[in-house]
Order: sequence, then C-alpha cells, then structure tokens
Amino acid sequence: MAGRDQQAKRVLVIDVGGTSVKILLTGQSESRSFRSGTKLTPRLMVSGVNKLAADWMYDAISIGYPGPVLGGRPAAEPVNLGRGWVGFDFEQAFGLPVKVINDAAMQALGSYRGGKMLFLGLGTGLGTALIVKGIVRPMELGHLPYKNGTYEDYVGRAGLERCGMKKWRGHVADTIERLVAALRPDETVIGGGNVNKMGTLPARCRAGQNANAFLGGFRLWEGAASCEV
Repeated sequence: MAGRDQQAKRVLVIDVGGTSVKILLTGQSESRSFRSGTKLTPRLMVSGVNKLAADWMYDAISIGYPGPVLGGRPAAEPVNLGRGWVGFDFEQAFGLPVKVINDAAMQALGSYRGGKMLFLGLGTGLGTALIVKGIVRPMELGHLPYKNGTYEDYVGRAGLERCGMKKWRGHVADTIERLVAALRPDETVIGGGNVNKMGTLPARCRAGQNANAFLGGFRLWEGAASCEV
C-alpha cells in the first residue's frame, strides 16, 4: 500500500458527476463509467467503483468531487447526488490511500501548462479553479452575484435551457471577460461538458477536455502539484 506522501505507481481516478461516475486506471486507455444521479450515496459510489474496477489492480485513489472540499474531505453535500458525503471516510471504505479534490480543480490540474491559469468548467453549474505556479486553488466563483442571480444561474445547464444558445453564449462570454479582468490570468481554460457549445472562444482562452480530469487525478500523486483550500 502506498503512503499518502509517496508517489503511487498505480492510481485509480474517480470523476464523480451528476449524471455519471467515470473511472480510469494508470496505464489504461479507456475509461469506464456507471450512472450516478440523485440517489447516489458515497457507499453506493464505492460499491459501484469496486464492481467496475474488479479486474484492475491499484494502490491509491484520486476522487474528483462535485462540490467544495476542505482538508481533503467534502465540505458540503452535492446538489445533484444523494446524501452522506460530508464526513464519509473514503480511505476506510476503499482500504487504500485516497485524495479528494474538487472536480473542477482536478480538471484544471490536468489542463495546466504553467504560470497563472484560470479554469472555468461549463457543465451542470460553473466549476472554477485558479492555478498559480503549480498550486491549485479551488474557487466558488459561480456563486457570486450576477444580474438577477449568480454566474452559475446564467452559464450553467439551467441557464442554457432557459435562455437558449445565443443568449447563453453571450452570458458565458461576459462571464469570462469579467472574471479574467478581475483575476488577470496568463491564460484561461474553458472546460466542462458544454465547452463544445461555445463555438469561437475569446482571446487567450483555450478549450479543455473532460479527459484532463483523469490526468489531474494522476498528477495529484506525482508530488509536483499541491492543492490549497
């Protein structure tokens, strides 16, 4: 069993989302997944992962969690999943060393190339993270006030369904402009499942890929990156 501060040789990355749980093992080229949803508890997630990865051998685990993480543990219950995540002991449940990180921060870490990078994840909500010199700082910028609600209300999935594609793209472009002006990153990565709906991205922005979440999970155990909360 690998120690928490050691470099793990075989890492299982678990990307927990509102519609599915995806997993990938070091050295594998194809991820596996199962449905999540509003009834998924952490115990059901662990059970589902153990069944799905029954033929894989690994000595450490990274979990991308769809909510705030404090001290390596979920700090609030997820909006689109079941209850019981706060206070759950993942290491005991899996019997292996586990690192938990916000899912947007994990994808940001996998997208990072250096300098100061802002990550904005367009999905069910708005995931946000900032990386400066390899240090990941998960953020909750989507909950900041914007127009008659929050940024997340306008650029998340509900905003897309309510406003339509044209207006949604306008809100996303405005959100990017405002957050870039405030944080002044060297570059901005736009990720999440809805980035492909954006068309042309603003200057100094590049599209991320959901697969980068797995790369971020592997990097958590490489010792070259750290995460502040």
